[in-house]
Amino acid sequence: MVIMTKEEDIAKNLSLIEYYKEQLDSINMQIQFVQAAISDYLKAKVTVDQLTKIEDGTDILIPISPDIFVNASAKNTSKTLVGVGAGVIIEKTTDEAIKKLDDRIKSLQESQKKLLSMAQQIESEAIELSNKTQAMMSESGK
Repeated sequence: MVIMTKEEDIAKNLSLIEYYKEQLDSINMQIQFVQAAISDYLKAKVTVDQLTKIEDGTDILIPISPDIFVNASAKNTSKTLVGVGAGVIIEKTTDEAIKKLDDRIKSLQESQKKLLSMAQQIESEAIELSNKTQAMMSESGK
């Protein structure tokens, strides 16, 4: 059985605290990515909903990038093309498309909730270990 000195325990704890910090940074980046995807799907949902309210032949602007648009005319706005995976796109009614968007949003929100829970757990463990390590350092006079 290996017995570690207090200094070795402190060094191990500090290393573990740094590892927790790296994990938190990674999870926070994932949370930001998921939030951006949720925002994109919410915007798409609003757009699909608004398209159902215009008449065929209405002039519209289609965003190509944040500051670039193309002029177009609305045609058959009761149907929407929806990606279903593996590069496959199928035609759906706008109601079906909105339901698909809602399902994706819900799934992303569940993922985000799990990531937030993981982050809170790791942060709690890091705080507990940090407090323990500070107490050890105070005892050893560091």
